[in-house]
Amino acid sequence: MPSCVLAYSGGLDTSVILGWLKDGGYDVHAVYVDLGQPCEDREAIMKKAEDIGAASARLLDVQEELCRDFAFPVMQWQAKYEGVYLLGTSIARPLISKVCLQVAREVGAEAYVHGATGKGNDQCRFQLAAEALDPDVKVIAPWRNEAFRKLFPGRTEMIAYCQKKNIPVKASVAKPYSSDENCLHISYEAGKLEDLTANGVETVDFGMTVLPQNAPDKVETVTIAFESGVPVTLNGKKLSAFHMVKALNEIGGRNGIGQIDMVENRFVGMKSRGVYEAPGMTILYNAHRVIEQLTMDRDLMHLRDRLAPEVAEMVYYGYWYHAKMDALFAFIQEAQKPVTGEVTLNLYKGNIQVAGRTSPNSLYDEGIATMEGGGAYNQSDAEGFLRIQGLPSRVQGKVRPREY
Repeated sequence: MPSCVLAYSGGLDTSVILGWLKDGGYDVHAVYVDLGQPCEDREAIMKKAEDIGAASARLLDVQEELCRDFAFPVMQWQAKYEGVYLLGTSIARPLISKVCLQVAREVGAEAYVHGATGKGNDQCRFQLAAEALDPDVKVIAPWRNEAFRKLFPGRTEMIAYCQKKNIPVKASVAKPYSSDENCLHISYEAGKLEDLTANGVETVDFGMTVLPQNAPDKVETVTIAFESGVPVTLNGKKLSAFHMVKALNEIGGRNGIGQIDMVENRFVGMKSRGVYEAPGMTILYNAHRVIEQLTMDRDLMHLRDRLAPEVAEMVYYGYWYHAKMDALFAFIQEAQKPVTGEVTLNLYKGNIQVAGRTSPNSLYDEGIATMEGGGAYNQSDAEGFLRIQGLPSRVQGKVRPREY
């Protein structure tokens, strides 16, 4: 009997897919990749997989790896897709594929199955990651299978299938939106959010954050220390990567930090509307940028900033395990070596303000920067600097005079 590994969430789609695969003659090894999804009963999810008939059901906790090896390198790039989105879902997908393929190798499964739709980005991220890790992998994506879509054209048929098979489901036929969550963020899309006139932050029942207007009427202060671009202490306490994100999620969440509503360009070509919340990572992006302002060379920072959209695009599209990404991550690791220091931030009703910053590697020299008289900077030197900088413009101005 053929066997497969299913990236299993315990939700309606993957529960139906598990049953459908069994109906098709597969031994199904269900893998729940624990990314810190809030509000999920992991024990119940494992039991459901077993009850449906999985050959094996296992939970693998990769929260620390997700934050340390996936989210933090992307943060060091200051990578935001289309200038806004912190890529919380995108970052997690290559890790899910990696874990599932490790299980597939262990149990001798011949196929890797995921529940991503044929309209979205996740199918790209799952498959591109899987094929980069195992060029011979067989990927089964039921939503791209016409027979599967005919059998389950909508949620009504899926719920009826579950009832027939005695598969417990919480889903209802009508759902205002769909969500995807992990310890980095929660994303919300589809349903009522497809109406662009609907207020996204009022439509969504946020799971990590309060609305800024409902946050406390007082400032909360946090102090974060970095070593070579990696956040290591929060308010003086040393924390692992995951516990750093978790603690900042709680702090940022109660202060309404990190909510966005955007229309983005999917890899498959369509525009879609998404509402996101990422309180902890939003704070870290801001704190990290502040330390970089002190410690990173100007031209190096500007080069990084020009490349950051490229990194964000590659992560969003699913090219995590790619030669170009390997080289870019090697670059950022070198660039981050001096990014060490401590920043204090004030959080207030969705806003982040800098209260103070220090670094042993600071390139800021008050004696040079001061606007007061004296200091180490000789203003007369600027005369020759500007004559040289202006030379091309003066030559062009004589050859091609501009009207003014």
